[in-house]
This record gives sequence, C-alpha cells and structure tokens, in this order.
Amino acid sequence: MADALYFVVRAFVQGWIWIFFRRIQVRHLERVPPRGPVVLAVNHPNNLIDTLIIGTIIHRKIHYLATATLFRNPFLAAFLRSVGVIPIHRRQDAADTAERNVTAFEACYHALDAGAVIGIYPEGTTHAEQRVQRIKTGAARIVLEAEARRDGRLGIRLIPVGLTFSARKSFRSAVLISFGDPLDLTAHLARYASAPMEAVEQLTEAIQVAMRAQIPHVERPDLTSLVRDVEALYKGDLIRVLMASRGLTSREIDPLRLSQKIVAAIHYYDTHDPERLLSIRRRLDRYEIALRMLRLRDGALHQERGTWTLRRHLWSALLGLLGFPLFLYGEVMNFLPYSLPRFLSRRLARKETDYATAKLLVIVVVLPLFYGLQTWLVWRVFGRAVGLLYGASLPLSGLFALRYWAEIRGMIRSPRVSYLNLTRRQMVASLLKEREQLIAELDAAREDFLLATREP
Repeated sequence: MADALYFVVRAFVQGWIWIFFRRIQVRHLERVPPRGPVVLAVNHPNNLIDTLIIGTIIHRKIHYLATATLFRNPFLAAFLRSVGVIPIHRRQDAADTAERNVTAFEACYHALDAGAVIGIYPEGTTHAEQRVQRIKTGAARIVLEAEARRDGRLGIRLIPVGLTFSARKSFRSAVLISFGDPLDLTAHLARYASAPMEAVEQLTEAIQVAMRAQIPHVERPDLTSLVRDVEALYKGDLIRVLMASRGLTSREIDPLRLSQKIVAAIHYYDTHDPERLLSIRRRLDRYEIALRMLRLRDGALHQERGTWTLRRHLWSALLGLLGFPLFLYGEVMNFLPYSLPRFLSRRLARKETDYATAKLLVIVVVLPLFYGLQTWLVWRVFGRAVGLLYGASLPLSGLFALRYWAEIRGMIRSPRVSYLNLTRRQMVASLLKEREQLIAELDAAREDFLLATREP
C-alpha cells in the first residue's frame, strides 16, 4: 500500500515538474540499476525541487533522508513516513544527534538489506553556491556499516548525483541531472574492519570528489559571476567550434563537460596567471556595460552580425501577427494564475533556495483552483461542452503564451540590432570589434590552458 501511494504521488508530481521546467536533461541514468541496494549522494541547490526531480526520473521508489524538523507537524509526518521518508537529526537542529539518529540509521540498514534505494544530501543543507560544500560523514557511515553487517556481500551501489540549474528561481528554466559511476567500496570496506573512523573519513572524501565531478564546481564563490559571464559569451562559440572541427551534432556535445572545462581553465588562471584572468574580467565588464547602454544582449548582436535581412524579419513579423490572438487569449486567461505564484513565492521564501519550491507549491494550489473556478463559470453560462473545451484551452494557451513571448522578445532584439546598425553604425561596429577581440582573447587563453595542462 505504501509503495502504491509513493507511485501515485510520483505520477502527480511528474506532471507538475514537466510544466515547471522547460527542459530536463539527464546524463547516465543507466548507472542506477533496476534492482538491488543503491545509495544516491546528491548535491542540494534547490530545496524540495531536488527531491521531486530525482524522484520523477528514477522509476524505483527512493527512501529519502530528510531533516527531522519536517516531522514536527503530525499530518506531514504521517504523509512523509507513508512515502518512505526517513527522518534524520542534523547538528544544527539538536544537540544529541548521535543518539537520536540510531533509529534513522537502523531504518537505512533495513531498507538496504531489502534492496531499496536511499537518497541522501550529504551537504546537510541547501545552498545557492555553484559548488559542493564540505559534506557530512553520514552517507559513508551508512554504506560501510550496512555492508559490514553482511560481510561486504550486500553489493550497495554508491552513486554520486549532480544537479545543475540554468536559472534556479525561474519558471520554465532548464536543469541538468548527472549520475556518476558507482564508487568502488572494496578498499574502504577492508579498512573499515580495523579502522572504522579512518575508513569513514576516506570514503567521505571520495564521495566529495565524485559529487564535485557531476557539476561545474566553482571552488571560490567570488569566481561564480566570472564563470557565468564567460559561459554566456563563449560556450556557444565553443559548441560551434566542436561541431565544425569534429563533425559533431549539438546532441553529441556534453554540456556538463564543456562547463567543467571552462571552470577548470578559470581555476587554472586564478592560480597561475591572475593578471590574465583580471584582464579577461575587465574586458567582459566593459563589453557588458556597452551592451546595457544600447539595451542589447550578446546573443542578438552575435546572431545579427550587423546585417539587416528583410525577408527573415518579415517572416518573423508574419508569424508574430498570426500567433498574437492566441497569445492574447492565453495571457488574459492565465494572468492571475501565473502572476499570483510569483507574488506569493517572494513572500513565502525565506532564502534563495526556497524560492522555486515555494513557487511550485503555490502553482500546484493556484492553477487548479483558478482553472476549476473559470471552467465552472463558463460551464454554468454556456453549457458543458463549451465549459470542457474552455477548461482544456487554459493550460495549453498559457504554455503557448509563455513560449510566444520568449520568441517575440528574441524577434524584437534582432531588428533592434539592425536599426542601431543603420542609425549608430559606428557604435555597433565598435561593439562587434570588442566582441571579436574578447573572443580572440578567450581563444588564446583556451589554447594556452590546454597546452599547459595537456587537457583534451
């Protein structure tokens, strides 16, 4: 019965996750076996959203470890236990965590004995940094003790998992989930028999390294903005270079590995040539300031290349006109259901990592409520057939309005470059030259980094 409830909840959540995110990209899901004991060690950038995403893409039931503070409400506690959540006491929540967590660890051993999947956030808390913070020893202790109780024959797969969000707080953003290779536990189990604390520390360090390998891990938070700016400007150019030089398609290029190479290069220059990194940062800042002065974005400037193609703009304008009535319908009908979650989530979220979770939970309540009320009113006035047709049109027209508006913004930016190229040609030419020089500097830095580190 408990398993049935879990999969009913999972099916419900899956639909909302599909609505909330524009794209969910998964790397190496095949590394999670269809049966047998598994421990997932996951980074934790986005609160409850992390749990929901992992749960929807893995077809097996996952027993998550969650902070015991969630179990203070008796109704929530009953629901969480019914779907297999195991309460764990964190040091910041209680002083005697070791004694209180005996029951939690026993529940984990029992679940692994039964061949279950356990989901753990070893960092112990959510955070907004693009990095894996120093992790706790709980995951290593659970895995080693569970195996030791079965003389190392349990066969636990300890799998690091990385979550990377393109825009953590945004509706209809993208997320990348990466599953690493299972960690080899042989040496750690052998050491655990004679020196358990040392084995736990060593396995914890191995988990830390493996988790970092599944995200673009930025060692220092102050480098995060530079990584973001370089990716925004240069990653597209790198993809085009790889496609042209190696004959690859965009699907064959690993975005995670590309981001990790950019981060590795920035870390390298931060250590070995900080002056060069400072020069790149200053040039990026000047370029961004110039773009803001002209109210442009790099993508539009790069795509347009300073040329004005009448046929393409007329075709875009025609598509825009044809889609405008449906966009207007979707915008009007969905204005309150879409605006209210944004308004409420800003007031409910206590920190940045709560924002997306608050927005999703509000959407789950607000959208059915508004759609149901609107459909009922139309049903009462115009009859059942019109009411059902109207109700079906609400979510479809809302998604169309979102996509249409994104396309329209892109269409507006492109002609603006052409307009500026006619009215302020010298300034646009100077900006394009600045971009070319910046790309050339990044190209040179890339080549020197690959040469110095012998990276592929």
